[in-house]
Amino acid sequence: MVAEKQHIDQKLVSILEKVSDPEIPVLSIMDMGVVRSAIIENNIVKVQITPTYSGCPAMDVIGDDIKAALKTAGYNSEIELILSPAWTTDWITPRGRKALENYGIAAPLDAETDKDVLLNGKRIVKCTNCGSTNTKLVSQFGSTACKAQFQCEDCQEPFDYFKCLK
Repeated sequence: MVAEKQHIDQKLVSILEKVSDPEIPVLSIMDMGVVRSAIIENNIVKVQITPTYSGCPAMDVIGDDIKAALKTAGYNSEIELILSPAWTTDWITPRGRKALENYGIAAPLDAETDKDVLLNGKRIVKCTNCGSTNTKLVSQFGSTACKAQFQCEDCQEPFDYFKCLK
């Protein structure tokens, strides 16, 4: 189930879209879906963010980057971490999914297909280099805990797959 986002003031969207995810710099925090709300209240921008998983080490950096971007745009801000509802890969925007693929990280599949890939060895994940689904799981964990390492059997290229998180 996708949680309904709270209000994001349109004046702030273009600023927040320039803040990159520190672990995947081709994605903005808006594309990752970590911004839950951003409103201007009493001349202070109040931003609520949800980590991709609780304990995510990048959240402090993201909060600092948001504050810096808003400060550059002339705003003071407050950042609040919201843990519930928990972030899900469903919150990654279509633009974000495309950016992941172009960067060499296979976008997350749905929950059932994800289980078939990670637990049953199904060859469904597309290689980000050649597009083949003749791919194999190399490791349950890739460069970060939210990714798995795959290799294409056709072009032999290794790549990460962003696991489905619900």
